[in-house]
Amino acid sequence: MIRIAIAGLGNCASMLIQGIEYYKNKGDNYYEGLITPIIGNYKVTDIEVVAAFDISKNKIGKDIAEAIFQPPNITPKIVEMRKTGVKVSPGPVLDGVAPHMKSVFNPIQGQVNIEDVVNVLKESKTDILINLLPVGSEEASRAYAKAALEAGVAFINAIPVFIASDPTGKFPEEFAKRGLPIAGDDIKGQVGATIFHRAITSLFMLRGVKVEETYQLNVGGNTDFLNMKTEERLQSKRISKTKAVTSTLDNEEEIEKEGKIRIGPSDYIPFLGNTKVAYIYVKGSGFAGMPIKVEASLEVDDKSNCAAVLVDVIRAVKLALDRKIGGPLIKVSAFYFKHPPIQAKNDEEAYKWFDEFVRNL
Repeated sequence: MIRIAIAGLGNCASMLIQGIEYYKNKGDNYYEGLITPIIGNYKVTDIEVVAAFDISKNKIGKDIAEAIFQPPNITPKIVEMRKTGVKVSPGPVLDGVAPHMKSVFNPIQGQVNIEDVVNVLKESKTDILINLLPVGSEEASRAYAKAALEAGVAFINAIPVFIASDPTGKFPEEFAKRGLPIAGDDIKGQVGATIFHRAITSLFMLRGVKVEETYQLNVGGNTDFLNMKTEERLQSKRISKTKAVTSTLDNEEEIEKEGKIRIGPSDYIPFLGNTKVAYIYVKGSGFAGMPIKVEASLEVDDKSNCAAVLVDVIRAVKLALDRKIGGPLIKVSAFYFKHPPIQAKNDEEAYKWFDEFVRNL
């Protein structure tokens, strides 16, 4: 089994937990909808949630099977969840709750010591801690990363805080020193806006078309988009999504310097719920300087899009644990995250790296 703990029991966690149960109900040999059926010897059905942390009074103390359906979560019930015996533990609030989200999240008062998190991770014999906190939770995310280090567990950073790709090198060095794998940062979707956008810009480059300007506007109706209404929480998110797209271009510096690219969350539309809609525009010049323009939209269930990738990353990180590989997982992160420690030039190259990792080349 792969024993995981989750920090932030929101809509993505709800879909992940329900999704694991869904595949268990379908049986070991049911792989429809998965990116990678088996990684090493691990299947989705080998994943077990043994601990969870949240700051909401609505969820703390409840069995995770019940907590994932508490407000403000809006992920629909796709399976009948059985009681797990795992209760949600309080986590450190720190900067995890924006001022305009207090009435929505209903947070506990005071702060939880990081030592309490470490103790839960040790007592539950967690293998991997997954960070699913709200965007903008810079301090809180680093606190959980430190807890993972102290508890001796691997870490998956699914949000746009630069930990696996820490520019100071501090976290990568610490995880490598302790022989603990870390994957991140900012998880891609199964077929999400970033993947779709990269596919278009990569196609332009492959066919000799120079990208001159591009934007990606995203709207949705869950708490993620409500949380991101505050621009100051979006700095890392915009950097992460922008670099994921510009890394496919030969004129990356030019297009950024001229302000010809704009990517990121744009608005909160309540009636959309967990549906995310992305509007993508790419303009370039082709043969003899003649213009080529693409305008496209993508509509996805935001949370299933995330969970599909997480179940792959969880199994890849466990494989790294088994092989005693510590530090940032370069070949895993490049394929599955928007802001990995090293960005692949395109998704074909990134997938090749991931395949090499799985086959231990």
